Amino acid sequence: MANLDDDRASSAHAFLKFGSIYEPLKCINLPKPEGETLWDKLNHYYRIVKSTLLLHQSPTTGLFPTKTFGNDQKAKVHDSLYCAACAWALALAYRRIDDDKGRTHELEHSAIKCMRGILYCYMRQADKVQKFKQDPKPSACLHSVFNAHTGDEVFSHEEYGHLQINAVSLFLLYLVEMISSGLQIIYNTDEVSFIQNLVFCVERAYRVPDFGVWERGSKYNNGSPELHSSSVGLAKAALEAINGFNLFGNQGCSWSVIFVDFDAHNRNRQTLCSLLPRESRSHNTDAALLPCLSYPGFALDDEVLFGQTLDKIIRKLKGKYGFKRFLRDGYRTALEDRTRRYYKPAEIKLFDGIECEFPLFFIFMIIDGIFRGNPTQVKEYQDLLDPLLQHTPEGCPVVPKYYYVPADFVELEKRSPGSQRRFPSNNGRDGKLFLWGQAVYIIAKLLADKLVSPKDLDPIGRYVAPQDQRNVSMRFSNQGPLENDLVVHVALIAESQRLQVFLNTYGIQTQTPQQVEPIQIWAQKELVKAYFHLGVNEKLGLSGRPDRPIGCLGTSKIYRILGKTVVCYSIIFDLSDFYMSQDVMMLIDDIKNALQFIKQYWKMHGRPLFVVLIREDNIRGSRFSPILDMLAAFRKGIVGGVKVHVDRVQTLISGAVVEQLDFLSMTETEEAPVFKSLEELDLPKHSKVKRQSSTPNASELEQQPDVNINDWKNKSTYEILQKLNDCNCLASQVLLSSILLKREGPNFITKEGTVGEHIERIYRRAGSRKLWSVVRFAASLLGKLVDSLAPSITNVLVQGKQVTLGAFGQEEAVISNPLSPAVIKDMIYEKCQLQDEREAVVQQELVIHIGWIISNSPELFSGMLKIRIGWIIHAMKYELKIRAGDMPAKDLYQMSPSEVKQLLLDILQPQQPGRSWLNRRQLDGSLNRTPAGFYDRVWQILERTPNGLIVAGRFLPQQPTLSDMTMYEMNFSLLVEDMLQNIDQPQYRQIIVELLMVISVILERNPELEFQDKVDLDKVVQEAFRDFQKDHSSAKGAENRSDMTAFYNTHPLGKKGTCSYLSKAVITLLLEGEMKSSNDDPCTIS
Repeated sequence: MANLDDDRASSAHAFLKFGSIYEPLKCINLPKPEGETLWDKLNHYYRIVKSTLLLHQSPTTGLFPTKTFGNDQKAKVHDSLYCAACAWALALAYRRIDDDKGRTHELEHSAIKCMRGILYCYMRQADKVQKFKQDPKPSACLHSVFNAHTGDEVFSHEEYGHLQINAVSLFLLYLVEMISSGLQIIYNTDEVSFIQNLVFCVERAYRVPDFGVWERGSKYNNGSPELHSSSVGLAKAALEAINGFNLFGNQGCSWSVIFVDFDAHNRNRQTLCSLLPRESRSHNTDAALLPCLSYPGFALDDEVLFGQTLDKIIRKLKGKYGFKRFLRDGYRTALEDRTRRYYKPAEIKLFDGIECEFPLFFIFMIIDGIFRGNPTQVKEYQDLLDPLLQHTPEGCPVVPKYYYVPADFVELEKRSPGSQRRFPSNNGRDGKLFLWGQAVYIIAKLLADKLVSPKDLDPIGRYVAPQDQRNVSMRFSNQGPLENDLVVHVALIAESQRLQVFLNTYGIQTQTPQQVEPIQIWAQKELVKAYFHLGVNEKLGLSGRPDRPIGCLGTSKIYRILGKTVVCYSIIFDLSDFYMSQDVMMLIDDIKNALQFIKQYWKMHGRPLFVVLIREDNIRGSRFSPILDMLAAFRKGIVGGVKVHVDRVQTLISGAVVEQLDFLSMTETEEAPVFKSLEELDLPKHSKVKRQSSTPNASELEQQPDVNINDWKNKSTYEILQKLNDCNCLASQVLLSSILLKREGPNFITKEGTVGEHIERIYRRAGSRKLWSVVRFAASLLGKLVDSLAPSITNVLVQGKQVTLGAFGQEEAVISNPLSPAVIKDMIYEKCQLQDEREAVVQQELVIHIGWIISNSPELFSGMLKIRIGWIIHAMKYELKIRAGDMPAKDLYQMSPSEVKQLLLDILQPQQPGRSWLNRRQLDGSLNRTPAGFYDRVWQILERTPNGLIVAGRFLPQQPTLSDMTMYEMNFSLLVEDMLQNIDQPQYRQIIVELLMVISVILERNPELEFQDKVDLDKVVQEAFRDFQKDHSSAKGAENRSDMTAFYNTHPLGKKGTCSYLSKAVITLLLEGEMKSSNDDPCTIS
């Protein structure tokens, strides 16, 4: 008792010691009088904030410590931000009082001091920002924990999961909110350029796995980062908030404005919608999504998806004492070993049902209810929260960090969930305060008591009520329906007057670059060059915007740069080094896709201006007719279902979005950068356009070499050079050049220069003649890399899928996290050139096509968890074989890129009913397609298979699988795919999938049965096949006993269907073991 009195006395002493400089604090546990004034209400919260929050703020850095007792000096950026927000919220409330006795100033500057303290800590790590924006890896990220009093680093990246995109995003979001309310936080140009570089880092959130709000990454707490919805969502919110924002507030000028890449923001939006309602690959759901999707982030546009996600969080995580952070979260449970940083495999099973519950998330639900005007929700969570609050000796309310199940009650709680009383982690009388919880509680109370309004706390309008949403950006928020009736403005530009005259004869009105002057037309790469100057700061060692392409949203704006007016054409019109640009049908497809993309995602005031650049090369030979058809569609006003309006550039500018790139304004001593605008081809105006200079599609014969590589591999270099000089066939030339390249290297001199230069010439000539097989061979030898390869792979990954690269039947490289283009290139050329050099570039083609298709038609990939590029190529070749019938099949490598894309779309469509079962199984197996609910059924099988499953030498054990994972977890599904990985025949893989479905149904209908031994799926199939042979051998006579073709070609259902034989084999195996006894077994007599 004496100790308690001493604690109270010391607390009271500390409280008085740190009182306001404006007036002394009095005891605050007095009863509130009836009809108290506004001053009294605010005074009540002021005293709570002073004693529970500001008392602990560092007098030097302004940061708030994680622990409020002992000598621990660590401060987390994330927690400090919410403490600053609380002080700011109370300051906003005090603005309603004229004579506030200096409290508004004190509270505002407490928030400013904290925000500037975080900025100070961040700016000391400017070198990390520079590295991270070039290569976003954990060792190069900003730290998330600092010394509260000095701002020094506390842990190295090996000791702590510092990579938390959510923390940097939250800092940017609150920075904008506070400056918008009138606070001055950013003081000079060094700070402006640093914030701009933070934006560059956050723009890539959609492809950067991090450790998330809980600093542990994967649910298994094994040190591996993941792509988190909560991090991507807060990044999206921060980018929307800071886009075009002036960091100096009303006092600012043009060079204190922040720029955001709108295409990067949009990729974050798409990624967020793809990930939700999941939090990550291992987290099926997570309470961290609440502050992302509700206050303060309000990151989601889609009300339906918001409802699904919130419903999942409540169903899975809500308890009597708060929300669990996520399922099987061991943090601070009685069974967690706190001496270890990481968990052991399968350890998280121990925490099932005893996860700590956090009252903090009840508070977030209260705030959400107030913002959304839902008083029922507010009252529900207030009633749940009030009994959980503790109090300090002075009577201040205390939000416990979590409620836990004591060690003595763990087993009872596991047996009967929710039956045991939980205890608070801190009660307010021990000096321990959870400052994040305290801060959010005060914000919620200020809102509930109507001392501040949602608009006060959200001056930039992050939250927009559904009835007020519209399909136009309010700069700070892009909320609104995606259905869009946008009209895209289009300017048709001919690269020469000669081409303009020629097109005019077909009724197509165009302009040339000279005719749009003084307006300049730039390639997007020139715009990228201009953005290199954004955010440069030599003192901090910061370069400008990284070398990233500008997407078609960015190129649909007008730019004012160094006194010039500039329009840009999209990257799809660039003269690419990769051969896909040689296929005019691909260009037409790209134009239609770009227009559809702009229509769907354009959110700005004003209309997009899409520049269509027509080159003379586009209309040569057989390319002319499709181009003419597309240009005619522009004239009619509808292209690919998108409304367009074609006019002169000078006319369209008035309705466009204008972006002022004032950061390029140079001083008198600086030399202005030089930019290259599109120049008109200097050709005689009335000379004829050579439409027929390009041959029609090359015959199959032209694509075949007239030499055999095996005959020439061992011949001397001299002989090969002689043959190369005498040979006119490009297919033979590239074959011979490949031998020289591997033997002598690219710099070996030939009659026509080096080997590398010779192959480059073959590449160009073959491209103009549409010898696609030769083009692909040459491209592969030259190590060509297609643009946008890394973003396309990221598009697939964010859909919750993996990508594998490598030839069919060979070792594959699995990609589960976004990679840089250089790493992907090395992977492709290492894995894909083993059998056929052309495979390496065709796989690149497919990655580009799949990245686009999965973004626009994700349903075509349903049931496909692993996108195995080599296997998809095998499926395409098989499809060509089916189509050919008894004739020789068409060579995939000789098809144009647009034909390859169409073939891909064809095989992704649901199977045609007229096909044989062998063909169906071949294609579905090649695509790795599974039926709905397949992975859940494998989980249920594993529950009844103590010794696990094995197929093709890959073993899936029951333990630790069931202990480590949950049924609906993405990682379990990937583990099942790993088990099936060794199967080398697509049709056999599909039989194994059917077998697992059969086993699941049998076990579901016979709960008393389970497998006693390890289940070898290969043996079960062989047993079924033997039975099948017995029924069919008498009719067929002696034949190859190992040929399963007839079995693969058999209908699954019916008395003689494959499922019948598989079922019999499964039941035989089950009956070999013992049956489990059951109390309700109808066969039991007593």
